[in-house]
Amino acid sequence: MADAPTVTDPAGTPADRTDAVRRHDPAVRGFASDNYAGVHPEVLAALALANGGHQVAYGEDAYTAALQEVFRRHFGPTAEVFPVFNGTGANVTGLQAVTERWGAVVCAESAHIHVDECGAPERVGGLKLLTVPTPDGKLTPELIDRQAYGFDDEHRAQPQVVSIAQTTELGTCYTPQEVAAICDHAHQLGLAVHMDGARLANAAATLGVPLARFTTEAGVDILSFGGTKNGLLLGECVVVLDPQRVRGLRYLRKLSMQLASKMRFVSVQFEALLAGDLWLRSAGHANAMARRLEAAVRGIEGVRVTRSVQSNAVFAVLPREVAERLQKRFRFYFWDESTGEVRWMCAFDTTEADVDAFAAAIAEEVAHV
Repeated sequence: MADAPTVTDPAGTPADRTDAVRRHDPAVRGFASDNYAGVHPEVLAALALANGGHQVAYGEDAYTAALQEVFRRHFGPTAEVFPVFNGTGANVTGLQAVTERWGAVVCAESAHIHVDECGAPERVGGLKLLTVPTPDGKLTPELIDRQAYGFDDEHRAQPQVVSIAQTTELGTCYTPQEVAAICDHAHQLGLAVHMDGARLANAAATLGVPLARFTTEAGVDILSFGGTKNGLLLGECVVVLDPQRVRGLRYLRKLSMQLASKMRFVSVQFEALLAGDLWLRSAGHANAMARRLEAAVRGIEGVRVTRSVQSNAVFAVLPREVAERLQKRFRFYFWDESTGEVRWMCAFDTTEADVDAFAAAIAEEVAHV
């Protein structure tokens, strides 16, 4: 049998060769979503570090094994992490792990699991969402009680979980005390607590406390930890904080089509993010850019900031025609078509110059009303 060939490059071509073509201008910035941003250079370097050679598939690799300890440093010694592909997958998989087939989830009416996941928790997860209107996207024990009833009523889906988002879809942030109050109340009712942490790092940067302070120590049972909104290429994580309340997650992850074969490339990104302070640096910068934008537009006549800026989002109302003209220069979305409210998002790579140019464009467009 002939010896196997020595492979220096998978394609047998120079290592720096690529047939891809750059199809965008990397200097262009928008304010539509922190998902628009690229990959943080430190994360790209980590991906290259994990490349080459063979590693066992489906999470049996060295990088995923090491990730368990990385997460335990932030969330405590009982934490267990399950990398997945995306945020919706993390939420659906995590919620299934703390509910029965007849279970229901109490959440805010504005929650991402209700308005932005195409019905996946209900259609894919088989869950009933019991929603509560909130003025600021945040639940309270009193608001939870509006839906946490009907226990043992066979005609009603049984409330089994309270799901809160940190930060919320409205950019607001729960304090550790608020999370603890929710957890205490939910547990007294026999309900588990799930946290949608797509922007968990932004909340920690706002609060100035460790991640465990408003999660594990506050009583949260399971959470989704976001990566793509904070500089990762792809991937989120389901983090189990109380193993006693969670069942079958390793099977549910596969069942929900969230088990990556080459998981090392998801895991190494989170190691790059969380082993040092990259997660906090990036989120803190995005938050700071949002505060800079808020300060800049507050002085523009005709622009009204509608919500407190507690993370990397700025909500505002301005004349409809102004917003539509502005959208041709910078990407962003209307949040509420009926009121004309818009949302502007900042990311880890948003610069002060980006913010200042956007604020100047807003002032210019308003002046032409």
